[in-house]
Amino acid sequence: MRDFQHPGRSPVYATGGMAATSHPLASQTAIEVLKAGGNAMDAAIAACAVQCVVEPGSTGIGGDCFALYCKQGTGDIIAYDGSGRAPAAATLERLKAEGVEELTRTSPHSVIVPGAVDAWARLNTDHGRMDLAELLQPAVGYAKGGFPLSPRVQLDWTANEAHLRSDENLARIFLPGGTVPEVGAIHRLLGYGAALEQVGREGRDAFYKGDLAREMVETLQAKGGLHTMEDFAAAAGNYVTTITTGFAGQAIHECPPAGQGVIALLLMNMMKHAPDMEMLSVERIHLELEACRRAYAARSLYLGDASKDAVPVEALLSADYAKALFDDISMDEARAVSNAVTLKPHRDTVYISVVDKDRNVASFINTLFWGWGSGITTPESGIVFTNRGEGFVLEEGHPNCIAPGKRPLHTIIPGMLSRDGRATMSFGVMGGEYQAMGHMQFLTRVLGYGLDVQEAQDAPRWMVDPFTGAVEIEGAVPDEVVGALRAKGHDIARATRPIGGSQAIGIDWRTGVLVGGSDPRKDGCAIGY
Repeated sequence: MRDFQHPGRSPVYATGGMAATSHPLASQTAIEVLKAGGNAMDAAIAACAVQCVVEPGSTGIGGDCFALYCKQGTGDIIAYDGSGRAPAAATLERLKAEGVEELTRTSPHSVIVPGAVDAWARLNTDHGRMDLAELLQPAVGYAKGGFPLSPRVQLDWTANEAHLRSDENLARIFLPGGTVPEVGAIHRLLGYGAALEQVGREGRDAFYKGDLAREMVETLQAKGGLHTMEDFAAAAGNYVTTITTGFAGQAIHECPPAGQGVIALLLMNMMKHAPDMEMLSVERIHLELEACRRAYAARSLYLGDASKDAVPVEALLSADYAKALFDDISMDEARAVSNAVTLKPHRDTVYISVVDKDRNVASFINTLFWGWGSGITTPESGIVFTNRGEGFVLEEGHPNCIAPGKRPLHTIIPGMLSRDGRATMSFGVMGGEYQAMGHMQFLTRVLGYGLDVQEAQDAPRWMVDPFTGAVEIEGAVPDEVVGALRAKGHDIARATRPIGGSQAIGIDWRTGVLVGGSDPRKDGCAIGY
């Protein structure tokens, strides 16, 4: 139990249903859907649509979606990959012929065909109870009627001001009067609201085959994109088989590659070998940083679209591989990864958690990748495109090399726990590259250190940049600990912004109680009834 004389908040307890999101208006929308007879999937879709409006930098219908879902709390967990694909003309040869040497954030070649709307429609048809049009109405209302900027949303808006000026339509829509709106200012997205309303009225084809698709294709082609109407018409997500590992008697479920869920599981397998240490000790933080360094090196070597190139998931999750990486860590000093990372031959975002009265469980994540994605924005509907294609590499033979109809490496990973054939927790972490590391930190704090779902999210965080090796660490870690880590050779800087965000809802099957938490690094909350 937390110390009530220190700042913080308690977990939320309830017996009916519960929702946890990074924005209060989205959490409240989810609860209203549950009370109106919708199930967890309905509530997650409605909440996500609201967040596409009230957290426009973090997510949108121009992005992608992944979901885990289980019916009535069973251990049979459904996984859905709603990520988009590169256009059919996006060959390595074509890009090189056009002089493309790297995929940059604002390049049209970093825009994949958005998968979110297709995912919402499919998941709603297959698992929902309410009509999609009804679920999108709260978002339409906030888009047309206006919503007040909450503090974290405004912080992100300000941090992205320069990017918001990178596209004429983006700047016109999100910098009214040429400046970032203040906290509490009312902002409207009229074109976006009309687009959501059209999707609700006409279904997913309005987005992928109709006027919205034409507007998107024309916008991208005007910027030099290779996208066509045929690319949009062909967009379709698919159900996939979860990947799992065990830890402390619980099964951890993740989506398979092209997401980095396998790296979260690899980190959990490595942590099985960790000796007892204080959670905020120099030794524990050092161990986690070095484990992160090695697991993410493996990510860079092996991950890509498993439907296009072989990804050695079984080898990555083998006990021998986790032990080899763990043994490669020196507790005395930070050091570069060795050839232990090489396998033996086999070869910004919003997260939503919902549990309903029937114990259907939704773990749901939607993203534009970076804040306001690529910045490329349609003029009428105000759809901002993801820059997720920036995750591709331009290296022939690499499993993550760009190719027609291929999905790039994804960072977004919904998670779920089960035990004895029942789901026990829905959880997820936001924050781009941090997410696999974030899953490990959250789960080890709950399952290893015994923290409740709120305490585990409140605790300070640290992360190795997988590209530079530099370490970012939050301000709550004491200076003397940071100094001792520097003495071990870590290149450490204090985080200038909060690291990630998260939500979680646990299920106590013995008592029937739900317990939820929401990350203080965001504006959101958990609400139950």
